[in-house]
Amino acid sequence: MTTTPQIPEEFQIKEQKHQRHYLVNGELRAWNGATTEVISTISSTEDYQPTILGSIPDMGEKEALDALDAALKAYDQGQGLWPTMKVKDRIECMETFVKKMEAKREEVVKLLMWEIGKSKPDSYKEFDRTVEYIYDTIEDYKQLDRDSAKFQKHDGVYAHIRRGPLGVVLCLGPYNYPLNETFALLIPAIIMGNTTIFKPAKHGVLLIAPLLEAFQSSFPKGVVNILFGRGRAVAAPIMQTGKVDVLALIGNSKSANALQEQHPKSNRLRLVLGLEAKNPAIVLPDANMDLTVNEVIAGTTSFNGQRCTALKVVYVHEEVKDEFFEKYTKAIDALKFGNPWEDGVKLTPLPEPGKPDYIQELIDDAIAKGAKIMNEKGGQRFDNYIWPAVLYPVTKDMRVYQEEQFGPVVPVLSFKDISEPLDDMAESNYGQQVSLFGKDVYTLSPLIDTLANLVCRVNLNSSCQRGPDVYPFTGRKDSAQATLSVHDALRSFSIRTFVAFKDNEVNNETVEQLLEAKVSNFLSTDYIL
Repeated sequence: MTTTPQIPEEFQIKEQKHQRHYLVNGELRAWNGATTEVISTISSTEDYQPTILGSIPDMGEKEALDALDAALKAYDQGQGLWPTMKVKDRIECMETFVKKMEAKREEVVKLLMWEIGKSKPDSYKEFDRTVEYIYDTIEDYKQLDRDSAKFQKHDGVYAHIRRGPLGVVLCLGPYNYPLNETFALLIPAIIMGNTTIFKPAKHGVLLIAPLLEAFQSSFPKGVVNILFGRGRAVAAPIMQTGKVDVLALIGNSKSANALQEQHPKSNRLRLVLGLEAKNPAIVLPDANMDLTVNEVIAGTTSFNGQRCTALKVVYVHEEVKDEFFEKYTKAIDALKFGNPWEDGVKLTPLPEPGKPDYIQELIDDAIAKGAKIMNEKGGQRFDNYIWPAVLYPVTKDMRVYQEEQFGPVVPVLSFKDISEPLDDMAESNYGQQVSLFGKDVYTLSPLIDTLANLVCRVNLNSSCQRGPDVYPFTGRKDSAQATLSVHDALRSFSIRTFVAFKDNEVNNETVEQLLEAKVSNFLSTDYIL
């Protein structure tokens, strides 16, 4: 494969990676069936051509059901080695895995840049943040176990309460954070004693391949099963069996609904979902405009707006809209576009080949209905990109207002009365976060009180974001179900379960002997240091 001098040596694609193994029942099984090419929209030649990075298995129902059988066997109706293992032993397995994962840092980061176009600093940050998340999860799990290593007594009944696994988890991650957000589902699901089936996203799939051996050698067979292919071909047959206990998905609500509907016993299905959002920014008249513009730039353009936490609609008070547009449009046009490894690059190629055309459709629809492009570069086209267009005035009948754009286009509305954006948020299908810009405490106070009941995170003079990972990450309405964070995810993938006994001589003597014998992994007061 040819390369150009502009690509640093360490990031050049010198040979394609054809993934021919997948992980089921503790075995790295060879694949000899149909495959799908993995193509990057980043060009490695002087004349623009997409780059073929390699290929992955195109699996179907047989492989899906094999993986399900392996997960079911490993769980073994709660009797399996993994769900009954001592907490400290499960933690040791996870520590083994994360050390092996750290050794693959450069390989994974390189693929992050090529597969999804994430900038070099953000790619390294995603990897390092994921490693940190795993270590934080381990520490939080230790504390959770320490807090459980005791007995409670009420009304003459003793109870030894712990958190137990739920069963088999089907895990589906997103392309925009194919490592971090996927592992924010997978890691807590595994460590709590569940067995898992994991299918990587369509984009950001090859970067999982370097970690297959680490999963295979760190956990008992059947605990982690990794498949490749289309969700429709792999996830649907698994759900149709009704044998999955948890659907863990970060993506969009249409996918989540379609999978839920295929489960024959939906009342038994636990859902851990991170879905779409249309997070607004609200700029009040007294906002510090320089700070506001910097934060709105970050919120609307980080990773080209391809984040559920991105600011996807901006409300600006009439009194300050001219100042906002003057500063914001200059700032957005001054951003550097280039390949992920280039210094100072802020805008990078879009990983989905059809995304520039989709963004163009939104722009054309808005212009046809009365909006204008406010920035000079807005809508400029490249082979694999379209420049962020700042659209104003945006109205509710425009697609860019109604749809979660997940790309580089910024709809802006002005308002005179704060009830306008508040009413829009109340009517919205989404309720993840909001960014509120202003300083007057008497204005902010009632707004914060209202917004906290419309979304799950109010960012004061700050752009929306997920982190730090110790904080709750969830949403209302169509934006999420269950809560993800280091602390909350352990609870989302487990259930409180306990041993209870009446306070009498027989029971007390029996339990004392159980504790002394140390033969039960559940009934234990051992303290993990």
